[in-house]
Amino acid sequence: MGPKVQQKSKEQKAAAAMAGGKSKKKKWSKNKSRDKILNEVLFKEITYEKLLSEVPKMKLITTSSLVERLKINGSLARAAVRELEEKGLIRCVSRHSKQLIYTRATNTDA
Repeated sequence: MGPKVQQKSKEQKAAAAMAGGKSKKKKWSKNKSRDKILNEVLFKEITYEKLLSEVPKMKLITTSSLVERLKINGSLARAAVRELEEKGLIRCVSRHSKQLIYTRATNTDA
């Protein structure tokens, strides 16, 4: 057995416990804040023309792709997709409650 180590008194233990809590609190890193994008809620004439000319030529058409390209609201993009499908400019590939996937209308009907 090694040499005997002298134990601390109760007062010394209490002082050591109190001293341990005085370290600085961890500071959380600040998250980089993104600027809020103000997307259009209604179509402007220029945006609507862009929708009718550019979108039917896209290979993959989703609500999110229209939001990114045309800087429009999500609900407006969903309505636009519905309108384009009714006009026969685009065709549905997959319909799901959360994600609608469309493509350009081609002559081949599979």
